[in-house]
Amino acid sequence: MDWTPAECTLPTAERPLRVAEFDALFAGALRGLQRPDSAHLRLRLDGASEVERTARDLTSRETSCCSFFTFTFERTGEDLMLDVQVPPAHAAVLDGLAARAMT
Repeated sequence: MDWTPAECTLPTAERPLRVAEFDALFAGALRGLQRPDSAHLRLRLDGASEVERTARDLTSRETSCCSFFTFTFERTGEDLMLDVQVPPAHAAVLDGLAARAMT
């Protein structure tokens, strides 16, 4: 996770586990993504209630260690939209998250 910012308070040993949680979410639920701008990533997820619970829990924990993230959720039909925004100074972090989602 070479894109982890210095401000991240998650202990270094726990970072690979967090990445694995995001990878599992993306592998099982990601239906598409858009990058409206360098500081904004929009993920289209499966709208199942379990996916929403998992995504909300994961993003809540991520915000607690990297407070610069803003995560917002919106239901659109069968999908759950997850908007991830960061200040422009943290666009590289969003680049890293987008790259994980696309793998």
